[in-house]
Amino acid sequence: MTDPQGPPPQAVRDRVAPRLQLLGISKIYPSVVANADVDLTVMPGEIHAVLGENGAGKSTLMKMIYGVTRPDAGEIVWEGRQVEIPSPSHARRLGIGMVFQHFALFETLTVAENIALALDDRISPAQLAPRIRAVSAQYGLPLDPERRVHSMSVGERQRVEIVRCLLQSPRLLIMDEPTSVLTPDAVQTLFVSLRQLAAEGVSILYISHKLDEIQALCDKATVLRAGRVAGTANPREETAQSLAELMIGGDLPTCSLAPRAPGEVRLALDRLDLASADPFGTSLHDIGLELRAGEIVGLAGISGNGQQELLKAISGEAAAPRPGAVRLLGHDAGHLDAAARRRLGLGFVPEERLGRGAVPALALADNALLTGWLAPDAGMVRRGLVRRSAVRAFADKVIAGFKVKCGGADSPASSLSGGNLQKFIVGREIGLAPRVMVLAQPTWGVDIGAAMLIRQRIIDLRDAGVAVLVVSEELDELFMMCDRIAVLAKGRLSPVVPVAATGVDQIGRWMGGDFAGAPATAATPAQGVAHVPA
Repeated sequence: MTDPQGPPPQAVRDRVAPRLQLLGISKIYPSVVANADVDLTVMPGEIHAVLGENGAGKSTLMKMIYGVTRPDAGEIVWEGRQVEIPSPSHARRLGIGMVFQHFALFETLTVAENIALALDDRISPAQLAPRIRAVSAQYGLPLDPERRVHSMSVGERQRVEIVRCLLQSPRLLIMDEPTSVLTPDAVQTLFVSLRQLAAEGVSILYISHKLDEIQALCDKATVLRAGRVAGTANPREETAQSLAELMIGGDLPTCSLAPRAPGEVRLALDRLDLASADPFGTSLHDIGLELRAGEIVGLAGISGNGQQELLKAISGEAAAPRPGAVRLLGHDAGHLDAAARRRLGLGFVPEERLGRGAVPALALADNALLTGWLAPDAGMVRRGLVRRSAVRAFADKVIAGFKVKCGGADSPASSLSGGNLQKFIVGREIGLAPRVMVLAQPTWGVDIGAAMLIRQRIIDLRDAGVAVLVVSEELDELFMMCDRIAVLAKGRLSPVVPVAATGVDQIGRWMGGDFAGAPATAATPAQGVAHVPA
């Protein structure tokens, strides 16, 4: 029996002493102050949110805790003693794990091989596979240990990152946008697991731009603005509006969608069947879709249900079985490559920012040129020669118009925060004046203010007569900005219905593949249907 007058048991002492303290942490780069004099305290068993706009310094701060980056000034105190964290392996030995926003995975390796490389204990992928299956099932994040990463969607890769970290049994778990491409059901399952971890004494540092998640999950929030602590709050005592205003230092922007009648068909998929080149992928079956000028069609669905295959069939990365299966701006485009489709007027934002949306080592100006040279109206190339002044002017215009925080057009893409790079990629494609625009996860990892900016610019495209297709796992986003909506499930497309004629419950059923009771035909948009944004 414990002496009532004696010292409290270790478990009680652990919950009194901070797990982590940051004292006056600063990090300065040549072109930007990432963090300045930041103080932060995280207690055992606490789920602590770190909020801020893109470029506010959140990810840099987390990387210093995990040993990826060294602070220029300040102290890190871990479980009561000052420490230096020179590397991620040292952080893991202390008991710190991190789930990164940008995935650190080898695409040619399997899930088990990737996770084995990240563990400090030497264990073969074959021995690790049963543990991966057990942990992924426990936390509602299904994974096949034998699957190669290059064949996986963004949402599936996110699962690998989370499971890899959970296998390390950390005492402090850092999660940088962990739910950005997870479905609502998967998010709720993850939250149950995180609350269980917190109840067992694990501390969690949680970065997210989804304020409803912060309110539902977190015990405390520290808000960063321009690299400095702007304040702290109890998320459960705040509204999403007040948290957003604390983040951005002003009123929260909004977007509006006015009713309008769509025009001619600009993109048509006619009985599109496409076998997946990946043995773990999802083949497309009898896809029919008409996308008209001056409308936004939203495509919902759980990651891994054929989104990758459909986007490749539309963009030209994968040829359709017959030319007429994809018809773009009056041309049979099923056998045209990506460059030819861009020349016809297709704009495309892929879901992977680094590698497909932008080349990390190249400057923003050069990344603008990668797709801009194909747009004749952009004027970046004349008589086969690159016009550097036009390229730079275009990049500068995108940076200014989309409020991209960076050191200028010469900044490498890898130097930007995830949200700022996303703004640049979306701005680049919009700036090329496409006639058909396809966007995958357009606001992934973007703060709420920037997300509203991007959504409004997409709506502005629609109002200018552009045909827009948005593929997103954010149902709130699709209901906010789309005229019509459909679901891709198991490689099949649901009816395409006006947003005003459906709801989240019905779309949720369709996401599970249950199209029973759906209207027989809904491919033609209702003329002049009004939609009030959520």
